[in-house]
Amino acid sequence: MNPPPTEAAAPRPPRRRVHTRARLLAAASELFLSVGFARTSIEDVCAAAGYTRGAFYSNFAGKEDLLLALFDDQAARRITELERLAAACEALAPPERARLLVEALLRVEPAESGWILLFLEFRLVAARSAELAEQLAAHDRTVARALADVLERVLPELVPAGAGAGRTAAVVLAAREGVLARTAAGGEAAEELLAATTAVLSGLLGH
Repeated sequence: MNPPPTEAAAPRPPRRRVHTRARLLAAASELFLSVGFARTSIEDVCAAAGYTRGAFYSNFAGKEDLLLALFDDQAARRITELERLAAACEALAPPERARLLVEALLRVEPAESGWILLFLEFRLVAARSAELAEQLAAHDRTVARALADVLERVLPELVPAGAGAGRTAAVVLAAREGVLARTAAGGEAAEELLAATTAVLSGLLGH
């Protein structure tokens, strides 16, 4: 006989709802990446996923909430990849380790360019709305805390003296966003900027 659930145990969402949410996220991802945030409507997402507006609103407060959920998923994957890379190059000297990790953070793979453009589009939209700006700031804080946790647990030697992991994470992420905006289109100039930024940041972090 199974023991009764404790009061502390959080109820799991019904399997059907998890599936619905996943399909909405997948449909929205394709639409946002192909036509952009502004040109994608909730009706478009519902039609692509095969659900009603009621199903949409039972999972998300709105289109912005949906996109932020996608950004959260993307950021979580990037943090996991960074942690794996940090573990893989643990035996390297701090300067070389810092260079590899900074380059991994800054480089835009072809499959990621659409996400970079989408994020930049949404940041511009959010800049004109105090409510959206705060939602995006909350996302930024969550990602910064996750990166700071990785720095503290796996890469403490990369945190400059007196800066702290939290500030280091915030600066690295801000630099990353700026570099990604300038290098998303690729080309020689993008490669030169990536190399220069990697050299400067890794030199500061791996000193």
